[in-house]
Amino acid sequence: MGYFSEYMSRHFSFEEFTIERKKWLKEITNIRKRDILVYASDYNKGSAPISIGYSDLMPFRDQLSFIKTDDIDVILETPGGSAESVEDMIDSIRTKFTKLGVIIPGSAKSAGTIFTMAGDEILMGTNSSLGPIDAQMMMNGKYFSADAFLDGLSKIKEEVLTTGKLNPAYIPILQNISPGEIQRCENAQNFSRTLVTNWLKTYKFKYWDFRATSGQEVTDDYKQKRAKEIADKLCKHSDWLTHGRSIRIADLEQMKLLITNYSKNPKLAEAIDRYYTLLRMTFDMTGIYKIFETIDSQIYQSVSQAALPVIPVQKKVKEEVSCAVTNFMCPKCSNNFNIQLNLKPNFPVEKGAIAYPRDDVFICPNCSTQTDLAPIRFNLEAQTKLKVIK
Repeated sequence: MGYFSEYMSRHFSFEEFTIERKKWLKEITNIRKRDILVYASDYNKGSAPISIGYSDLMPFRDQLSFIKTDDIDVILETPGGSAESVEDMIDSIRTKFTKLGVIIPGSAKSAGTIFTMAGDEILMGTNSSLGPIDAQMMMNGKYFSADAFLDGLSKIKEEVLTTGKLNPAYIPILQNISPGEIQRCENAQNFSRTLVTNWLKTYKFKYWDFRATSGQEVTDDYKQKRAKEIADKLCKHSDWLTHGRSIRIADLEQMKLLITNYSKNPKLAEAIDRYYTLLRMTFDMTGIYKIFETIDSQIYQSVSQAALPVIPVQKKVKEEVSCAVTNFMCPKCSNNFNIQLNLKPNFPVEKGAIAYPRDDVFICPNCSTQTDLAPIRFNLEAQTKLKVIK
C-alpha cells in the first residue's frame, strides 16, 4: 500500500494530520542532525498568491527564528516567483547559518530553482524536479520568456545583416517594442544568471578542491567557469523549450552538478516521502495554499473564507461550537443535501439534515454516487480547531 492510500484509510482529523506530518518532519531532522524549515505552496490553488513574493519574507523570517542549529535544511515546494524575494530569503539564511541543505521532494521551479542553487547541498529524489530559470516578463498583458524574446531579436538582426533588408513582417512587431523593454529583459536574465553563478561558486563549490575525474586542483577561476556554464544552461529557453519543463537529477548531473539522491537512503527517503505525502494531503483537503513550518511551529496562509464551502454554525453550547451544517450538491444528480458535522459528542442531528458519514464517504440516496467529503471536514477542523465527531 502506498503512503497516500495508507493515510486516506486512517481518516485523520486536521489535528491528527498535523501531528503525523510533524512527526516525519522531526524524523528528517533526526536523520540529518540539523533543524529544518519548510516553505511550501500548493500548485493546485493557482488563483491564490502561491508564488514567492515580498509578502513571504515576514512569515519566512518568523519561522527561521525557531531554527537553533548552526546548519539548516529547507524543504522547498514552489512554482517560482520573484528572484528578488529569493535573494532576500537567502540573505536571511546565510547571515545566520553556516551550511544550507535544500530538499526538493516534489518541484521547485523557476525562482525556486534559483533558491536551490544557493544550497551547499541539494537533495532530490526519483520524482523531484527543478526548472529553467529564464526570466518571465509581461508585455501587452502576456507573459513570455525574456531569453526567447532576446533570441528572437538577435535572429531578426542577423537576418538584416545577411540580407541587407528588413522583412516587412517584422515591422509591426518591432514598432511595439521600446529600448527600455529590451533592457528590462536583459537585466532580468542577467540578474537570474548572476545570482546562480555567484551562489554556486560561493556555496555549492566551496568545499570542491579536486576534480573527480582527473584529480586536478579546482581553482577559483575554474569554479567561476563551471558555475557560469550551469547558470547559462538553466537560463537557456531554447534548450528547455518551455518554462515549466521538469529538470531532474540526470539532467543536473549531465551539467556536472553534484546532487544528493536521497532515494538511495531508505530511512531518509521514507521520512521525506511520508512528510511530502502528508503535506500534499493537507493542501488538498483544506483551503491552505502556503505553509511555513518547523517541527515546533507553523504559519498557514489560506484562501478567503468566501472561497471555502459555507458551513454555517447551527448550535452552540456554553459559547462553544457544537455542530455545523453544510449544503452539499451531488455531482451526478445535482440533488442538494444538508450534512451535519458534529463537534461535540452525542449531539442530535437537526431535522432535515444527514449525519456526516463515519468513513468520510457520502452515498447519494438518489443515485448512489459516492463522494469523499474529507476536504469539507478538514476545512471545518482547520477553521474551528476542533475535531469532527463521527
